[in-house]
Amino acid sequence: MDTTIETLGEPRIDSPLHEGQHVEETERVLFDLSADALEKQIKEGASPVSFLKAGPRRRIYFDPSKLKCAIVTCGGLCPGLNNVIRSLVLTLHHTYHVRNIIGIRYGLQGFIPKFGHPVLQLSPEEVSEINEVGGTILSSSRGPQDIGEIVDSLERMNVGILFTIGGDGSFRAAERIAEEIRNRNDKIAVVGIPKTIDNDINLLSRSFGFSTAVSMATQAITSAHVEALGGPNGVGLVKLMGRQSGFIAASSALDKRYANFVLIPESDFDIEGPHGLLEVLESRLLARKHAVIVVAEGAGQKYCSAEGTDESGNPRLGDIGLYLKQVINNHFKSKGMEINLKYIDPSYMIRSVPATANDSVFCGFLGQNAVHAGMAGKTNMVVGTWNDEFVYIPIKEVVKGRKRVDLNGRLWRSVLEATGQPSFKPERA
Repeated sequence: MDTTIETLGEPRIDSPLHEGQHVEETERVLFDLSADALEKQIKEGASPVSFLKAGPRRRIYFDPSKLKCAIVTCGGLCPGLNNVIRSLVLTLHHTYHVRNIIGIRYGLQGFIPKFGHPVLQLSPEEVSEINEVGGTILSSSRGPQDIGEIVDSLERMNVGILFTIGGDGSFRAAERIAEEIRNRNDKIAVVGIPKTIDNDINLLSRSFGFSTAVSMATQAITSAHVEALGGPNGVGLVKLMGRQSGFIAASSALDKRYANFVLIPESDFDIEGPHGLLEVLESRLLARKHAVIVVAEGAGQKYCSAEGTDESGNPRLGDIGLYLKQVINNHFKSKGMEINLKYIDPSYMIRSVPATANDSVFCGFLGQNAVHAGMAGKTNMVVGTWNDEFVYIPIKEVVKGRKRVDLNGRLWRSVLEATGQPSFKPERA
């Protein structure tokens, strides 16, 4: 893994921050803290893999009095977007005295002339209370745009730092933007701030919005539990976000532990057969008279997959929630067994709410450290956390894969212990 952070050049301007606040370029955060990994690396004579520690530097690359910065939000909505925008603006303005900050409207469309989206001038007054509401004051969009046109626009506007707030697809675009800037020998920094409710960005311990999503999802599960107890053979079925990773479903199921079955994309399951969900659910209802099922949107796609891809290039998903609702109702109807199934899909409510206090604080740190990176001339990188430290990671490493729930890890083992659910798969020799 190459963790070298690309820079625009040597920083030669003294930082306006006071002495004692600076982070040295030699400060690193180890990728793997396990004793076995360190011992192996020592034996092999290799340097341990590590990330550059985030934070303000003694010298910066850009002259704040002449710098223009742009902020863009891409992809779907997520709790905390406005918090990150606010943190970026306040840090640029108050810490580095940058006075020219613009917001790009409607994602990458905002760079393309034919859409005609005007930019938004950003100041501390403009962003003072935006953290109180969900969504993004800049609005967003999905789908690719011409990279050349984007860089043309950055050049015309004389932008020095572009802050891109987005997920995996947005970072792939940001990497191409940084590459085009390099090919043109321009001096424009591209700094990414990771955004995904699913918490599935590679090499990052946590993404903002996830904590808020788990909190809201827990409320939905609690409601499903109450509904399940409200009638004979009550079934509460909750569909949560998680296209390729089941972190929201797994984590929210562990809060009040009302869920009896948790279905995620990483763990295959059968619906029919002696080890399938329907038979196990029937046994549960006969024994306890109620059940709560939590399913991530990307689970069980072998039963309900859709065709094609969406605007972001992701495979379209079939609606596993509605599919399970129909299958479960049909199964018990064929058995002559009455059930009372209540289906809850809180997805868009979760995406649009304001961030919780925990996420809000995290967004503040992300924004501050993104600004520190950009001002120092670092580019083609993402700010995030690893081993409880804020670090800088090259975009090329972040987009190499998706983080997924480890079926042998602590999180999933805890889910299995809390629910007592079986594998839903027959034992194979």
